[in-house]
Amino acid sequence: MSSPGRPTKRWQGCDWRDDRGDASIQMAIVFPLVLLAAVAVIQASMWFYARQIALTAAREGATAARAYQSSPAAGAAQARAVLGRTAGGSLSSYSVSASGDGQRVRVRVSGTALSMIPGLSGLRITQSASGPVERWTVPER
Repeated sequence: MSSPGRPTKRWQGCDWRDDRGDASIQMAIVFPLVLLAAVAVIQASMWFYARQIALTAAREGATAARAYQSSPAAGAAQARAVLGRTAGGSLSSYSVSASGDGQRVRVRVSGTALSMIPGLSGLRITQSASGPVERWTVPER
């Protein structure tokens, strides 16, 4: 049994100066993984934000196109106006399409989210919204 303050037999041959540089090696191994995780979180956030912008524009466009005596073209124009105000570079190369059959209208917004990863041209996003067209009806008696 060893007395307090004296190293055990297991550590008697150990020289603490042999451990110099261990922290540097550990950081060289761990730091790229931490940096990669941070970039992945930021990239996912940028994708999610661009997706929300596209969805908001599609919803606003569908609301405008559904209005009484409106048209799908009015919905597409409203979606483009929303994108012009909110995209701000987060959603690039966007396109808007709207279609309707007299009963329902659908507005689709597509674009590309920005990318932080070199060589990745961006993530393609497509969001759509649809709903019934408002129309005048006479209540049944």
